Amino acid sequence: MDLLGSKDLCTKVELSISCKDLLDRDIGSKSDPICLVEVQDAKGNYQEVGRTERIKDSLNPVFSERIALNYYFEQVQNLTFTLFDSDNGTKSLKDDDFLGRIQTTLGQIVSSKKLSRGLLKKNKKNSPSEGTITISATEVTDNSFSHFYFKAVGCDNKDFLGKSDPFLEVWRHENNDWSLCYRSEVVKNDLSPIWKRFKIANYLLIQKEGDRRVKFICYDADSDGSHDLIGECEVPMSQLQQGDGKEFALINPKKKAKKKNYKNSGVLVLQEYQVKKEASFLDYLFGGLQLNFTVGIDFTGSNGPQNNPTSLHYVTDRCPNEYQQSLYAVGNIIQDYDYDKMFPAFGFGAVLPNGERSHEFPLNLNPENPYCSGIHGISEAYKSTVTKVRFSGPTCISPIIRHVSAFASQQTATPTKGQKTAIQQNYFVLLIMTDGEITDMAETKHAIVAASNFPMSIIIVGVGHADFSKMRELDGDDKTLTCPVTGNRSTRDIVQFVPFSKFKSTSNEELARAVLAELPKQVTNYYEKNGIEPGVRQFAQ
Repeated sequence: MDLLGSKDLCTKVELSISCKDLLDRDIGSKSDPICLVEVQDAKGNYQEVGRTERIKDSLNPVFSERIALNYYFEQVQNLTFTLFDSDNGTKSLKDDDFLGRIQTTLGQIVSSKKLSRGLLKKNKKNSPSEGTITISATEVTDNSFSHFYFKAVGCDNKDFLGKSDPFLEVWRHENNDWSLCYRSEVVKNDLSPIWKRFKIANYLLIQKEGDRRVKFICYDADSDGSHDLIGECEVPMSQLQQGDGKEFALINPKKKAKKKNYKNSGVLVLQEYQVKKEASFLDYLFGGLQLNFTVGIDFTGSNGPQNNPTSLHYVTDRCPNEYQQSLYAVGNIIQDYDYDKMFPAFGFGAVLPNGERSHEFPLNLNPENPYCSGIHGISEAYKSTVTKVRFSGPTCISPIIRHVSAFASQQTATPTKGQKTAIQQNYFVLLIMTDGEITDMAETKHAIVAASNFPMSIIIVGVGHADFSKMRELDGDDKTLTCPVTGNRSTRDIVQFVPFSKFKSTSNEELARAVLAELPKQVTNYYEKNGIEPGVRQFAQ
């Protein structure tokens, strides 16, 4: 028996490829194109992940062979698509004529719905070849879930003092074995328990051929883990799919063998059954979702004098500092999901050239237009401003959180006619980079709890080697964040905190993976909780 764990945080996609106006490398006929797809590994080398079929005599091929890939939002997945004229039909392409190549990321393909590029000549990045390639991505997954609502009636009493404390397990039969799909909460001291609604992915319950058997086991929970069996039942999935009101006798095999007049040890009642297709992160992206990226950088005095090589803000062309590395690690992924690539960026904790102390100032020092063009634009603004401001304090991040949440809150406003789709298609991601404990902890918790009601996530990267123990309180992985001002609790976990030092000896890709891995789940969780479905999938014509 195996206990089923959670799925990897990835989605399977298939890439379809077509080309137009390819080079003709053959004399007396046309090229016989084939497309090789490679992905860059952790060491920077490109490895083949698939190839299309070879199409004879075509300069405008539409390949039927799709390329399957795992899509990881939190990673930059660099891909190359190389076209060859394959005359000999062998697996090796080394002796085949080169037709053109492009390099891109899987994120760019997914966010573009359909990506078209001019093919480039070999080893010449900016030298156009002939022809274009078009790549589109399709999500391959069954996102449907079976939703159950169970109660039991007349369970056996297994406790000497008091009543049984029942819980329910759901097992599926596969390959002559049973594997656990779900375990409910314990209902204390109740012989007719009503359990909370739960869901199980249909790929676990429904098989293409035949009728999968599902087993329900009801136990009386004991604190020492030696749970007593109340009863069990084995049910074909087709019976569950018949709907509400179905009743199943819970049988205890040992009691049944001992008692002649034994009927059951309780009755399991299916009060409600529904199948729902649950939207994935890609469903929202394909439906037009845009990620709005904002950056906040700590310019407090604890970073050290900027012109000192030990400063966290020391800038050199030879080696980017931790702020720059964090920016590029996260920003290089996020920017693929924002259509105009114009990002507001702010600093905090500095004295500006005009003598004003500020906890939220435009990184480009332009209050009329705080937007920077791309991640490179943010980097250039940072390198310019870091030498113009005077590092100060205290470390307050609540102002910038409130600034972004004010924009995010507008997405929940009642839209006017014709605005419904647009107002629901913007999700805000705030990256805060700071070198130490924040001063306004109470106000920050207040701001985060309020922001949890809006389409917004916050990523905090701690740079340097300060004590970040209190910062972890903001990350709700272990405990729901509570506002010390109002007593309100966060409606969902929207903060991910990561210390940069943990990834200093690894690659930027590992840092990005750590800080962004939760974001797709946070996005879908917000929209599901608010009953907002993805927009109609936008396929390029």
